[in-house]
Amino acid sequence: MKNSPFYWTRNLWVFISSLLLLASCGSGNKELPILSRQVEKDGELVYQTIPSFSFINQDSQVVSNETFSEKAYVVDFFFTSCPTICPILAQQMLKIHDHFEAEPKLALLSHTIDPKRDTVAKLAHYADNLGVRSDRWHFVTGQKADLYDIADDYFNIVIENADVPEGIDHSGRLVLVDQQKHIRAFCNGTDPAEVDQFIVKIEQLLAEGRKVD
Repeated sequence: MKNSPFYWTRNLWVFISSLLLLASCGSGNKELPILSRQVEKDGELVYQTIPSFSFINQDSQVVSNETFSEKAYVVDFFFTSCPTICPILAQQMLKIHDHFEAEPKLALLSHTIDPKRDTVAKLAHYADNLGVRSDRWHFVTGQKADLYDIADDYFNIVIENADVPEGIDHSGRLVLVDQQKHIRAFCNGTDPAEVDQFIVKIEQLLAEGRKVD
């Protein structure tokens, strides 16, 4: 929506990040490592994949692993009433969204960590204010235990803490998951410079996928 504060900055973010990417793409031929934890299976070490999940997005649609079949996706954790890092995370996720707006092989997934207050209607209003659609960026809610548990699988920390604003403490990490559900990169989502480098890594991963295709 044009009245949103995010709307007026999004084109500027896309322009700035494009300039930075042009200056930093010299090492784009190297494949990204797999960063997922390793576990022993049948006597061999294998990389863990993101476990099965099922949440509800801002359009009341089920979002699961199958939603991201044959796609890479970027993950974060937030809540709409967060007064600290979440507005920054939203701006940086929006920058990623706009940079890859024409890329069908990439999606975004944001989990609320305050499901009691973040209803489907509130998530829909939040997405509308950002000017994004659920086919590109899913804002999901579900059972609190499920949301908090899966944060650990994405290397994010989510805890209840009465000493912080709104009583929820969480890391501002953005995580890149590949088509095989392995973690391939992450960054501090509150640091624009790190996010710009993260975008370069997303480009590398998508280039890997195009080679396979």
